[in-house]
Amino acid sequence: MAARYRRGLVTDAAAIEPTKTPHLRPVWAPLTLVAFVALVICSNVASAVWARWVNTNPEGLLLLSSRNRYLALTLAAGVSIWYYAAIGFIRIAAAFVVCHLVGRAYRDDVLGWFTRYLGVANESVNAFERGFDKAEWLLVPFFAGSNIVAALTGVKGTPPVRLAALLTVGIAARLTLMWWLARTFESQLIDFLEWLQRYQWWAVGASIAVVVLINARNLRRG
Repeated sequence: MAARYRRGLVTDAAAIEPTKTPHLRPVWAPLTLVAFVALVICSNVASAVWARWVNTNPEGLLLLSSRNRYLALTLAAGVSIWYYAAIGFIRIAAAFVVCHLVGRAYRDDVLGWFTRYLGVANESVNAFERGFDKAEWLLVPFFAGSNIVAALTGVKGTPPVRLAALLTVGIAARLTLMWWLARTFESQLIDFLEWLQRYQWWAVGASIAVVVLINARNLRRG
């Protein structure tokens, strides 16, 4: 009787316990991957041509990639502050939004892709995930240029209004910081650009070789 009673409790408990609904990918999910691959290609092209474009086409370089080093170097190369602010903001925001949508569409799968194909260590992903749960309000602005953090905002379902506010603060702070650093170390950056202009084709060749090696390593790991 007791055993039957216990079995009844287990059955009743299992009946009332809600089952976890599996995540259904939205119909627009593949479009986020297309956009992400396009951004990765742009970043790889920037890594290959930056040594030439930083002097000849700084606006184009910022459109391809707005990493910190390109932000500082294009300022030293004389890019207009308005182009710097507008292109830098749009490019960083576009990358963040695309990664956010990838995370929202594919959830936990996307974190595995970062470690498998993009060379991101598991420890880094785990650290960002723990930090996100504790201090999203700080992590998002501070790492406004991080693809992992952007994807996590999608995985965790950060509300769009909060995300827009945190991202705007983070991008504005990043652009301001890089502008200040470029002004502070302007003479050193100009010296580097002058050296780069003399040896730009050697630098372009080395950059292309590095891009090929890094992508080959990531593909082997994947």
